Amino acid sequence: MQPFSKHTGLVLPLDRINVDTDQMVPKQFLKLQTKQGFGRVLFYDWRYLPGEKPNPDFILNQPRYKGASVMLARANFGCGSSREHAPWAVADYGFRVLIAPSYADIFYNNCFKNGILPVTLPDEKVEDLFKRAEKEPGYSLTADLPNQTISDAHGLNLKFEIDNFRKHVLLEGLDDIGLTLKHEAAITAFEQARHPGATMYEPVDAKYSPNQQ
Repeated sequence: MQPFSKHTGLVLPLDRINVDTDQMVPKQFLKLQTKQGFGRVLFYDWRYLPGEKPNPDFILNQPRYKGASVMLARANFGCGSSREHAPWAVADYGFRVLIAPSYADIFYNNCFKNGILPVTLPDEKVEDLFKRAEKEPGYSLTADLPNQTISDAHGLNLKFEIDNFRKHVLLEGLDDIGLTLKHEAAITAFEQARHPGATMYEPVDAKYSPNQQ
């Protein structure tokens, strides 16, 4: 997973409350099993007209927001089902930072596993950012994770809170597998002590069966 430290990007103001994961990735696309390719179907039902013709009224299709990598959202972003495909699609499209007053818990946790920084700010701060983004074409924000700030080119500087462990995994670019591999030596030593000759990458049942006496 790509480490996250500091990111500056064009802002997309998605002015909708309770955006759910079913809208981010509709159910017909859940059969895809890799993280790649989901950016094409992000917000599919809002983004496309019949025949996959881009809907000109949906903000993601408007030329001024092409290449956006920072998304502003309203409260309870990522509600609905727990599908991890939603943050896959957000990341695959190119968004590295989300800013909202609140998130659904499972979606929020999954963001950190996919290299996305979900920033939580008070409603009034988010409202101010919406006004700035809508007023100024090309409006960009910088998310500085080490210093826990959101800033722009006009002197705006906002502090945000984040759990120390979640901050660590983003800075280091560690998903669940990466966190496990940080303890590779200890895991290998444990397995070798239990089953001499085994390695971390060799299934134990190749040498041992629980039914053996």
